[in-house]
Amino acid sequence: MIPLPPSTRIFLACGATDMRKGFDGLAVMTQQVLEESPHSGALFAFRGKRGDLVKLLWYDGQGMCLFSKRMDRGRFVWPSTKTGSVVMTAAQLSMLLEGIDWRRPERTFIPSLAG
Repeated sequence: MIPLPPSTRIFLACGATDMRKGFDGLAVMTQQVLEESPHSGALFAFRGKRGDLVKLLWYDGQGMCLFSKRMDRGRFVWPSTKTGSVVMTAAQLSMLLEGIDWRRPERTFIPSLAG
C-alpha cells in the first residue's frame, strides 16, 4: 500500500477513463471533470473500461506519482454512476485494490457470546 498521510483525501473518478492517459492527461481530467487540483495532495483513482485496470494519481509534495494495478482475474468494484466522483477512506481504497467490494464489506465472523 502507498504510505499516505492520514489526512489524505481520496477521490474515485466515476465512469470509465481512457487508460492511455498518463500524468498530464489524468491531471487535466482531475481539474476539468473532478474540479479538484491535482497538486492538492489528494489521491485520484481512475478505472478503465474493462474494469481490470486502475490508475492512481497523487502529488506527494515533490512531484506527481502515477501508480497502476491490473487484476489477473476479476474486476475492480466501481460506482455505477457515469459522472462525478466518490470520496473514500484509505481503508476503502485498500479493499478496492484487493478486489473486495468496499461499498458493503461483510465480516466473516460475528461472535455470538462474549468471553
